[in-house]
Amino acid sequence: MLEAYLKDALVARLTAWADDEVVLAQRLSEWVGHAPILEEDIAIANLAQDELGHAKVWLELRQELDGSDPDRLVYFRDPLEFQNAVLVELPKGDWAFTMVRQYLFDAYENLWLKEATRSTYPPLAEAASRILKEERFHLKHSSLWVERLGQGTEESHRRAQEALETLFPYVRQLFQPLPGDEALVEARVVPDLKALEAPYLEEVTAHLVRSGLRPPEGGYVPKSRQEHTEYLWSLLAEMQSVARWDPEAKAW
Repeated sequence: MLEAYLKDALVARLTAWADDEVVLAQRLSEWVGHAPILEEDIAIANLAQDELGHAKVWLELRQELDGSDPDRLVYFRDPLEFQNAVLVELPKGDWAFTMVRQYLFDAYENLWLKEATRSTYPPLAEAASRILKEERFHLKHSSLWVERLGQGTEESHRRAQEALETLFPYVRQLFQPLPGDEALVEARVVPDLKALEAPYLEEVTAHLVRSGLRPPEGGYVPKSRQEHTEYLWSLLAEMQSVARWDPEAKAW
């Protein structure tokens, strides 16, 4: 049973996790029909579907806490109400950009999901265990692509390094706590993300270096999950357009 004083904080944290997944799924889906080879076209569609499915899991956990409707949260909130990290909303770029971003995000998810399987809130622990099984395959897929791109041709290396230069500073935002996280961490409901940042950077840097890539130093880090780029507006306008044509429709 979740203590009442933790409810609002967990709702906020679940929403942030779900928003990351929803927005990343949209970016991945932009590759369907355009991936470099047929096998990857199928893989990228599966990845997008998985991420959207994970968002649904987190939003259904939120629904159990506050009665909110997952569909309305996804399709009828405005951009400033979304709590996703900037990393996932940036345009899809080229294939190297997409795979480097996916690797950086997959490594983050695998790390905190392992910790979340020990949550004192059973529904969260069970959900993390289910999602982790899929995320392990995601990480294997994206890490192999990073290695392939980094150690491939001169052009593939250049593109992967350029992607890394843009993306790497944004990963630090993933570990920024939300206002209610301290109480959740103390109650062992969610992992301490700040404590996971150093192990993450060590693991990711080692793989990038093995792949012939050099993580950049410095760069701008968004100050909170309320900070977004203009790219989120256009992404949500397209994603939400069909649902907003008839907001009162009960079935399509």
